[in-house]
Amino acid sequence: MTTFTVWKFEDQDGAQHAYEILKDAENDGLVKVVDYGVVTWPEGAEHPDTDIAHANKKRGGAVGAFLGVFIGMLFFIPVFGALAGAAIGATVKAMEGTGITKKDVERIREEVTPGTSALFLVTENANFDRLGERLHGMNSKLVSTNLTDDERKVLTETFGG
Repeated sequence: MTTFTVWKFEDQDGAQHAYEILKDAENDGLVKVVDYGVVTWPEGAEHPDTDIAHANKKRGGAVGAFLGVFIGMLFFIPVFGALAGAAIGATVKAMEGTGITKKDVERIREEVTPGTSALFLVTENANFDRLGERLHGMNSKLVSTNLTDDERKVLTETFGG
């Protein structure tokens, strides 16, 4: 099963550290990382820093495009007043058919703030119980959206798969 997850960390280094742990978990067969993005939001910065990578060049391209658009819409569109609602609406519309809901978008946008970091992941065949054991004690919070095969097909068709 393909899963889109967002892990939020209460510090700026947590997401990168968690990704290093996930690379080890992948080597142990606990997860297949298709693509990921690390978002680090320094205190006092207007926008977060982003690092979007393709863990699997062949399959990661379309998903990477998805992560780039998704993260860009979440954090680089004005977020004040009525514009915040419009930005969330535009993000949800762009993600239509991917299994990501308005509630998911709002929650991610509210929780990833200055001083925190987040790890955006697209994975396959993840053993989340075992992964949770490895990430235990990292002061993280998981926001998860499972993508069905049909949703993944929409995602890859929408973003050039």
